[in-house]
Amino acid sequence: MTEATREMKTLEEEEEAEAGIEMWKYIYGFAEMAAVKCGIELGIADVMESHGSPITLSALSSSLGCPPSGLNRIMRFLVSRRIFREVATSQGDTGYQQTPMSRCLMTSGGDGMAAFVLLESSPVMLAPWHGLSARVLGKGNSTFEAAHGDDIWGYAAKNPDHSKLINDAMASNARRVVPAMVNDCPEVFDGVSTLVDVGGGNGTALRTLVKVCPWIRGINFDLPHVVATAPKCNGVEHVGGNMFDSVPKADAVFIMKVLHDWGDEKCIKILEKCREAIPEDKGKVIIVEAVIEDGDPQGDDQKLKDVKLMVDMVMMAHTTTGKERTFKEWDYVLLNAGFSRYTIKPIRNIVQSIIEAYP
Repeated sequence: MTEATREMKTLEEEEEAEAGIEMWKYIYGFAEMAAVKCGIELGIADVMESHGSPITLSALSSSLGCPPSGLNRIMRFLVSRRIFREVATSQGDTGYQQTPMSRCLMTSGGDGMAAFVLLESSPVMLAPWHGLSARVLGKGNSTFEAAHGDDIWGYAAKNPDHSKLINDAMASNARRVVPAMVNDCPEVFDGVSTLVDVGGGNGTALRTLVKVCPWIRGINFDLPHVVATAPKCNGVEHVGGNMFDSVPKADAVFIMKVLHDWGDEKCIKILEKCREAIPEDKGKVIIVEAVIEDGDPQGDDQKLKDVKLMVDMVMMAHTTTGKERTFKEWDYVLLNAGFSRYTIKPIRNIVQSIIEAYP
């Protein structure tokens, strides 16, 4: 055996050993989601935020009303994932401190992501994942329908608690994305007097937007059972309807994280209805969606690309024909929906991009 052959064999053996270790992350990967969900349900981050200074296990246990033994194991795991930080208290004891990650798990405050965790970790949303291979093989209905007897929208209409989970998750996303849009691309809303948010849920996106752009009159448009629970807000009108039938008229249409729920045929139909709702001469459709392609407008940020690919898997599990689209796929649906041109702009540290489409 030559020296080169021995080195290659050693490298292969090292790769096999590393593969065996790496696989445990996939075997027990669910533990991360479960531990984070546990932390949210216990309210750990909220208690720590209220406490202010580093908090000991004993004090945290007392505040949460749970035995310290189990809490210690949860905290040890979450600290190992850098969600919380272990530090010394002023008395020299071991304590825990918030991090930017842990603040995302707060249920109070503006831009937390706890609602999204609670949605995606709910039994309803986890069940369809068991049918992912059937979806790839093209067997039967969508995995969500196979698990629950209806698609995600029909199920939500019949189950108000799950509908609330969806609306809360979409609202948490809006509270993060809309301010980032305004900060990074304020020109997007220049000259827009009226704006209809298609699939706007409980109106959080528009409520957030009209606060920073008070000249805009907003129309929050969603299914009747969704807008029925939307809170009132000055400058925002709630309108119930179906985006496949018609969209309320406005200077511009805003549609965020909706089109990825649908295949190309229905996506084009939604875009056609959006185009019909805006003026031919100065109107535009503002789309906020991911673009998953090498060299996409968001650059080479691997973490953002990983999230886009994970969300594409979510679309396979939770929708019938939904998908995250590449630049070429966006080009196809936009041109086939009758738009003459479009631009794509990145939003810093956000998975989605802004696509402005013009008649």
